Amino acid sequence: MTEAGRSSPGRRSPGQLFLLFSMGSDRYALDVHEVVEVLPLRRFKQIPAAPTWVAGLFVFRGTPVPVIDLAAQALGQPAVVRTSTRLVVVHYQTRWLGLILEQASDTLRSPAESFVDSGVDLPNARYLGPVLKSEQGLVQWVRVADLLDEPVRELLYAPLAEGGR
Repeated sequence: MTEAGRSSPGRRSPGQLFLLFSMGSDRYALDVHEVVEVLPLRRFKQIPAAPTWVAGLFVFRGTPVPVIDLAAQALGQPAVVRTSTRLVVVHYQTRWLGLILEQASDTLRSPAESFVDSGVDLPNARYLGPVLKSEQGLVQWVRVADLLDEPVRELLYAPLAEGGR
């Protein structure tokens, strides 16, 4: 992985680290503190009756984890399968969630305060956060906590049993 906006080798620039990815021709960012692991894309067990952008389930560290195709959710078009398309496992509330993300191979270091309100309020896409003007153009912060609405969350996550993940 390369880090966009790096000042010089061996010298860390101040700011928060973000994993960059693409949806369509636009760039987006996830706070790396929300990322558990970046994995190669794989096949998933389908979840009948789930929305089309729910890719399915896979087992991660012994636990079944639901996976969503973020491009399909946001743009109505599934992610393009290429070598840079990854399965990114993130912390979602008290559990894990898998995200299929295109071009998830670069990082960006920037102060969180450098992201500014986009001025757009999308009730069906609350996960789209503030934007940052970068060398690659505008980068929009995706807030993991807001990715799933209540009906989908209830479908994908049964109530936790005592001591479960």
